[in-house]
Amino acid sequence: MGLAWRLFGNPALRLIDSERAHSLSMRALKSIGESRTGRSVLNSLYKTPEVPIEVFGKLFHHPLGLAAGFDKGAEALLAWSAMGFSWCEYGGVTRFPQEGNPKPRMFRANKHRALVNKMGFNNPGASEMRKRLALRKTVDRWPKSPVAANIGRSKKVPNDHAGDDYAATIDLLWDHADMFVLNISSPNTPGLRDLQGHEYLESILHSCNRIRSKKKQQKPYLLKLSPDALDDEIRSTISFAQKLGIDGIVATNTTIKRPIPLSTQSRKAFSTGGGLSGRPLQSRALEVIHTAFDETDGKIPIVGVGGIDSKDSAWEAIISGASLIQLYSALIFNGPTIVSSIVKGLKRRVTESGFSSISEAVGYKHI
Repeated sequence: MGLAWRLFGNPALRLIDSERAHSLSMRALKSIGESRTGRSVLNSLYKTPEVPIEVFGKLFHHPLGLAAGFDKGAEALLAWSAMGFSWCEYGGVTRFPQEGNPKPRMFRANKHRALVNKMGFNNPGASEMRKRLALRKTVDRWPKSPVAANIGRSKKVPNDHAGDDYAATIDLLWDHADMFVLNISSPNTPGLRDLQGHEYLESILHSCNRIRSKKKQQKPYLLKLSPDALDDEIRSTISFAQKLGIDGIVATNTTIKRPIPLSTQSRKAFSTGGGLSGRPLQSRALEVIHTAFDETDGKIPIVGVGGIDSKDSAWEAIISGASLIQLYSALIFNGPTIVSSIVKGLKRRVTESGFSSISEAVGYKHI
């Protein structure tokens, strides 16, 4: 078990293909996370303090969760809470199975602390995912912490039928997530970002709302926004989505913009298509969080994601308006200790700032 875990942080992983390295890490995490002893060891190594916050009617032990894309197939759900995350998001999942874009499709830019991916929603499809997740529940391997599902449009489905596609996936996965993130902003599926237009968005939300109205338990829908949209477009999308009953905003997805490369490795990574995540996205993600909080007047929760890799960047996201936050790239570049480091930092900031709870700090920059 120790050997399997060391794979995750082994510098040698940086010498092999990024997707292969990720696959090896996930295999190790899956092995450890499914073992009670393994989870106990992880928990003792990476235990995080309580910085409780209530969001969407659920109590989160602290705001920090794992972003979508890391555990695409929901293979290591038990490992994430053992590593200190208070919640996790699996997927993206599409109605139909798809292999995603041709390889190679994941690249690192170490000097920038950035990743570029053009995965293209590779996943086994919603029906197969439901089978896997139902089996996990029957053998009592379901996390006690909140779980979100990231939902994308199937590549073979045209935008005119996107509403039915999203709704069918949500219907299949309804019992296997506490909240659903509608991903209309990934740059890796052709035409997907067009779904941020009002006509398509209305169709998607109406279709998804019809599914929800048939269910006994209400679950929140969150809209994941693109950092590449103009601020006026972001405000317009949020305002429109609020009228159609959206419950939360995720700010943001990956970006197609690129910084000036600092090495041959980053030049190669940045020359490929796909979405960039990590530190270069940090400032824009904060701007979108700030804009979203301002547009909603703080009335619906915002999940901040993009370049969160320290207690300082996490705190900035909170005071800019995020009730919950997520990371992905920082786990690869900083290792698993980043989770407890950030949460401990947030706990100190709450005390130092004189707040009685972290919820008081949410959006404090707007006061």
